[in-house]
Amino acid sequence: MWSIETLILIAVVFTFAGLVKGIVGLGMPTVSLALLVTTVGLKPAIALLLAPALFTNIWQGLAGPHLKTLLARLWPFLLCICIGTWFGTSVLAAVEGNRLMAVLGVALVIYAAISLTMFQMPPPGRFEKITNPVLGVISGVMTGMTGSFVVPGSLYLQTLNMPRDMLIQALGISFTTVTLALTSSMGGHGLIGPEILFISALAVIPASIGMAAGMRIRRRVPEERFRQVFFGALLLLGVYISFRAFQDLPGVI
Repeated sequence: MWSIETLILIAVVFTFAGLVKGIVGLGMPTVSLALLVTTVGLKPAIALLLAPALFTNIWQGLAGPHLKTLLARLWPFLLCICIGTWFGTSVLAAVEGNRLMAVLGVALVIYAAISLTMFQMPPPGRFEKITNPVLGVISGVMTGMTGSFVVPGSLYLQTLNMPRDMLIQALGISFTTVTLALTSSMGGHGLIGPEILFISALAVIPASIGMAAGMRIRRRVPEERFRQVFFGALLLLGVYISFRAFQDLPGVI
C-alpha cells in the first residue's frame, strides 16, 4: 500500500499543511485530510494526521501566555470533545468510508463558504456555560467521524471574541485535546496499527518544516489575501470530495 510515490505525496501534503498552519494558525488536519482522503481513503488519512497534528498543536497551544485562562474557560468544552470523539469514532469504525467522506466534503464546503463570506456566528454571551459542553460533544462527534474539527469546533471558538493571539492558542489547545482523544479512540476501535503510526511519526518532520516556514511568511504576506486563496481552494476541494463520495455510493449519481 505504501509505495514510494504515496510516501512522497504524504511528505509534500504535510509540508504544505504545516505551511498553511504556520501562516493562519489552523488548517493542518483540514488540508491534509482534503488532499489525502481521495488517495489513501478516509480512515488511513485520519490515522496519518495524528502525530503531525499532535506535535504542531502542542507547539501552538503552549506558545502563548493564556494557557491557564483558556483552560479555566474552556475545560467543559474540552472534556466534552473527548466524550463526543469516542462516539464519533465508533461511527467511523462501523460505517462505510464513502458515506463519511461525503460528510467531510460537506463540512469543508460549509467551513470555507462561511470563512469566505466573513459570516459571523452570534457569540454565546451569557449562554457560554451551556454552549461549551453542547458544542464540545458535537465537535467531538464530527471529529471522530471525519477527522475534521472545523465544523462546528473552530467556528464556535471564533465566536468567543478572543484577541487573535489568544484565539490561536485556544485553537492549539483544542486541536491538541481532540487529537489525543482521536488517537485513543481509534486505537480502542482497532483503526490504527504500528506501520501507519510509524509513517505518521515520520510526517512530523515535513509538517514541522512547513510550519516553521509559514510562521516566517506570516509577517511578510498579507494574511487576508492568503486566507481568501486558502478558503477558496478548500471550497473546491470540499466540492470535489463530496462529488467523489456521493458518486461512489450505491444508487447515487
